[in-house]
Amino acid sequence: MHLNPYGEYAVLLAASLANDWPADRDGIEARTREVGMTMPFPRRAEDHAETRKVIDDWLHIVDATSDTARAELLNIQMARAAAYPRLVDHDQEGWHLHYRDNGQPLPEVLRSVISVGTALHLTTRGMHRLRRCAAEPCTHVVVDVTRNGRQRFCSVRCANRAAVRRHRARG
Repeated sequence: MHLNPYGEYAVLLAASLANDWPADRDGIEARTREVGMTMPFPRRAEDHAETRKVIDDWLHIVDATSDTARAELLNIQMARAAAYPRLVDHDQEGWHLHYRDNGQPLPEVLRSVISVGTALHLTTRGMHRLRRCAAEPCTHVVVDVTRNGRQRFCSVRCANRAAVRRHRARG
């Protein structure tokens, strides 16, 4: 059995969807494949709109103003989505844990994976490791997976823009 890395990939998937929302359901599913999710999802007409709601709910967690508020919001999401952990072996991935029921539609799977993954990310790396980009006017989500836990910008471009602003403000 290997330990499923729900924390990092799930939070990076959520940030990817939040920062660059796909135009359709196929775009959402393609993102899940990019991060390594392999299971098939039953197709439903409402998947795109319902997944947008999942990401909007997750953004409230990103924007929480305190660790306590973030934990409360995250607990609500996990209570809505997560089932008891279960061992599964599919798609030649080896035995691993799922925190959801079998046969769920795409939005429900993503709510479960993202909420449990966010909880694992924040409790193992630190509650401060999820935020908005510090380079105004950018509002992208930053998932801090750095070793030192000090990532403030969503990209090198935003980091450079902020550095230029600080330099000009001094001069």
